[in-house]
Amino acid sequence: MTTSRIKLTKKSHACVRLEKDGRLLVIDPGGFSEDDAAAGADAVLVTHEHPDHFDEDRLRAALEANPAAEIWTLASVADQISAAFPGRVHTVGHGDTFTAAGFDVQVHGELHAVIHPDLPRVTNVGYLVDGAVFHPGDAFTVPEQPVDTLMVPVMAPWNKIAEVIEYVREVKPRRAYDIHDALLTDLARPIYDGHIGRLGGTEHVRLTPGESADL
Repeated sequence: MTTSRIKLTKKSHACVRLEKDGRLLVIDPGGFSEDDAAAGADAVLVTHEHPDHFDEDRLRAALEANPAAEIWTLASVADQISAAFPGRVHTVGHGDTFTAAGFDVQVHGELHAVIHPDLPRVTNVGYLVDGAVFHPGDAFTVPEQPVDTLMVPVMAPWNKIAEVIEYVREVKPRRAYDIHDALLTDLARPIYDGHIGRLGGTEHVRLTPGESADL
């Protein structure tokens, strides 16, 4: 695990920004997140191709604003943007490791969770950052090593609250932060907070978009 402190900033829906030693790593700046979700990024990670996680315009703007910025993602996303940025878009898959913006990253998982049996499953990867922070994308992937901070997808067409709670229990993080919550109304948030907090077996935290925490 890293010895430098990581600053986590929650953006809307599935996007988070991680800062360490003056460098910025952004995960999943999709179409449900703010227009500037990827602004200032030194590196961007994208878990899969769905538009609430992958927004081509946001990625293009980030790479054009910073000629040194790079993207790591799976093939389905890389194929859509790599031609515009030769050498700056890297294709990764389960088991890969790399360094992005000074963060050590491990790739876990291969498939998106099942939405419905009639719908084909797209590819999806999760990222374990500095051996501490895990963002699973749209899946309940369990890394084969301890996770300190889990970004837990709380509300999606592919999950229900019982599955979210069991996922937190299985990963056993020290703390769990909500992501994938843009579809959740304010009326429902206390219900989700209560169930995950009481039954998940770990510290459960919900940050509002733009709010930060030191990890």
